[in-house]
Amino acid sequence: MLIIAAFYALYSVTRDLHGDNSESVAQATTNAGRIIHLERWFHVFDEARIQHWFLHDVDFVKFWNDYYASVHFVAVVAVLLLLFFRFPARYRLWRNTLAVTTALALVGFAWFPLLPPRLLPSSYHFVDTLKAIGGLWDFSSGPVNDVSNQYAAMPSLHTAWSAWSSFALFDVVRPWWGRVLLLLYPCATVFCIVVTANHYFADAAGGLVILGLGYLAGRWMTAWRDRQVALAV
Repeated sequence: MLIIAAFYALYSVTRDLHGDNSESVAQATTNAGRIIHLERWFHVFDEARIQHWFLHDVDFVKFWNDYYASVHFVAVVAVLLLLFFRFPARYRLWRNTLAVTTALALVGFAWFPLLPPRLLPSSYHFVDTLKAIGGLWDFSSGPVNDVSNQYAAMPSLHTAWSAWSSFALFDVVRPWWGRVLLLLYPCATVFCIVVTANHYFADAAGGLVILGLGYLAGRWMTAWRDRQVALAV
């Protein structure tokens, strides 16, 4: 709980310093141009085309709006609790991994504010599905607007957290179909962030990068703590 409170405080500082002020909006717009240029160079700037394949099904898109708003929070808490109570030997490593990954994401939000696809000019043909179709919440509502940073797109914490949830449980899930479902979860999340126009493919890649760095740092932290305990005995 203390770790969560500390990260929320840091997120709040980041939001207040790099939120909707004019300087941040200008920087976020410039960074969006850079991401689009990079994706075009790799021939992967296809998010708008993919989104338009599904916009005709309102209920389908509304489901993904609700998924985006809730699932990654619930999954992270559920996995943390499961590890703590059922697999305590794995808990510290994956807690540390999650902490470092989230810290790296906050650095990204602060130093690389990014305009998400849904806020691009209409010439890019993206649709803000939360605004056009709706769901459990939207960014224009008072409480959500007060706590959200709409330019916290790079890296995608949705992608990082969903992949973290899958990897944290992969070794303890035995049925093959259970492992398949675990691997499908981050894939579904990447689909979600694209079809709702909340992130670019590059953001998803950034989320996987910070997760990899978080895992390496988490392993080092856990091993260092184990050595300290062993020396104290």
